[in-house]
Amino acid sequence: MAGQIDVNVEFTGGLEMIFSNQRNHKVSLPSHDEQGRPVNVAFLIKHLCENMMQKEKKELFILDDSVRPGILVLINDADWELEGEDQYELQPRDNIVFVSTLHGG
Repeated sequence: MAGQIDVNVEFTGGLEMIFSNQRNHKVSLPSHDEQGRPVNVAFLIKHLCENMMQKEKKELFILDDSVRPGILVLINDADWELEGEDQYELQPRDNIVFVSTLHGG
């Protein structure tokens, strides 16, 4: 199954610093994974880590192959917990926002 899916990804709360100091990214992904399943947020997170993130800062974004606690994930302005978390199947032009709620002090 060939094809691509384009999504918008936004990083805020300081996360943009580990993604080329850029807040907004247009990301093109294959529409299906290696097993022929539609791509989901877990696939997107893996793609971001492997292709877009500063590797030495990975621990600020990922813990045990998912976003670390303290990072709010929104899918089209809704909390990802309402959408199935990382199993949500991406749709064309989805807007995925990662917000760090962690603050030093």
